[in-house]
Amino acid sequence: MALTGTPTRIDWVDTAKGICIVMVVMMHSVLGVEAAAGQTGFMHALVAFAKPFRMPDFFLISGLFLAVVIDRDWRTYLDRKVVHFAYFYVLWVTIQFGFKAPSFAAESGWSHVGYLYLESFVEPFGTLWFIYLLPVFFVVTKALRRAPPLAIWAAAAALEMLHVVTGWTVIDEFCARFVYFYSGYLFAAQVFALSDRARARPALALGALALWALVNGALVHSGFSEWPFISLALGLTGACAIVVTGTLLAHAHRLDALRYCGEHSIVIYLAFFLPMATSRTLLLKFSPVHDIGIISLLVTIAGVVGALAIWWLSRGTRANFLFERPAAFWIAPGKVRAGMQAAE
Repeated sequence: MALTGTPTRIDWVDTAKGICIVMVVMMHSVLGVEAAAGQTGFMHALVAFAKPFRMPDFFLISGLFLAVVIDRDWRTYLDRKVVHFAYFYVLWVTIQFGFKAPSFAAESGWSHVGYLYLESFVEPFGTLWFIYLLPVFFVVTKALRRAPPLAIWAAAAALEMLHVVTGWTVIDEFCARFVYFYSGYLFAAQVFALSDRARARPALALGALALWALVNGALVHSGFSEWPFISLALGLTGACAIVVTGTLLAHAHRLDALRYCGEHSIVIYLAFFLPMATSRTLLLKFSPVHDIGIISLLVTIAGVVGALAIWWLSRGTRANFLFERPAAFWIAPGKVRAGMQAAE
């Protein structure tokens, strides 16, 4: 997710995005391993700890640079923010169905597989709901850009606290997540100021992170993290904590692998399902290690590294369309190099 429209990349943003995408892969890996094994491991606690802020932070960062592009003409805006993600959604939902269709057919027949495929364009499929929902957020935010911002934010916050459950992913996740995306857009200056303060006073930032971790962990353990208002507060404070963590790591030049993952977070998001599922099956069947936590950790690593390996292999080949949108699918004048662009 590069910073389209900005002259240079920002290291702490990439590091924060790297933390986010690793947490997403971790969640799917851990829960998948535990479901297949019928038991939990030590990484279950990490997934539970991250639940209040894992996706809020992803959406907040996705909204940070929207102000740079929101006033573009609708044609260009829709090309960059809707058609772009639609291309990758259609492509990768088709790829995922190609792998999963035999098991679906064994359960309910091939005709039902066709129905499930068509349904995926209304009800987002599996892990791909994030890039399905992002264009919705981009369009809604631009359409409402003349409305009072604080009123929109208050309405979005109210939707989050209602904990809407309709059974439809787009509706439920829109209500639960839009406030974080809009917060990134509306309070971008404050987020960058927070990063600057953390860089200037790292000791104080570390102390604040320790306090946040204690409170977040206690509320998750007690079950209060799911309560209205508390869930919103933990989402926002957790997103700020990841911003601070990304800033400190980038400033100290620590864990640069996370920054690299953040630079290519969409690549990982699109492709991790295949190495994750493959490694999970192999490790559960053949690994001499039987600790579920360790297997979950290995599957997480395989998901991240495997996705990057698929991307590396596709570059410079006829398979580059997997991660680069061909010019034929642009509806506005393209850039010099059409490839993965920001989920800004």
